Amino acid sequence: MPTNRVSVNLSAVEQQEVMTAIATIRQKLSFLIPMSPEERRATVRLGDRNRAFTRKALEIAAQNPEFLPRSFDLEEMRHDLELFEALQPMLLALTQLQELIDDTAVAAGGEAYSAALEVYRYAKANGTVAGLDNLVEAMGQRFTQQSGRGRSSSTTSS
Repeated sequence: MPTNRVSVNLSAVEQQEVMTAIATIRQKLSFLIPMSPEERRATVRLGDRNRAFTRKALEIAAQNPEFLPRSFDLEEMRHDLELFEALQPMLLALTQLQELIDDTAVAAGGEAYSAALEVYRYAKANGTVAGLDNLVEAMGQRFTQQSGRGRSSSTTSS
C-alpha cells in the first residue's frame, strides 16, 4: 500500500464547527457580491502594478479636486481602494486555506481510491476461494462503464 500522507478522523461536530466559522465569515462580509464570468472578464483589474497608479491618482484627485467633474465621487474611489486593500490579506489567507483543503481532499481521496484498487486486485485474485465472485464482478463494472476513456494499467492488472 502507498504511503499514507493523511490519516485523520474529522468528527461531525468538528465539521459543523468549521461550517459555522465559515458562515460567520460570510455574515461578517455580507457585502460580498457575485459576478458572472462575463462581468469578471469585462472588469479592469487592480493588480500590483495598477495599485501604485491608483493610489497616485487618488492622491492627485484629493489634492486637486477642481479639475474633476462634479459627478466624480472621490470618496467612493477612496472607499473602493480601501476595501480592496482590506480584502487582500483575507483573500491571501483564504486562498492558502482553500489550497490546503483541496490538497488534503485530493490526497485523502487518492489514498482511499488506491486502497480500493488494491482490495479489488486482491479480491479478483482470491475471489473464487473466498466466494467473492459476484462482488468482484460488481466492482469490475466500474471499469467496463468507462465509455471513451482509456484504462490505466493499475485498474486492469490483477
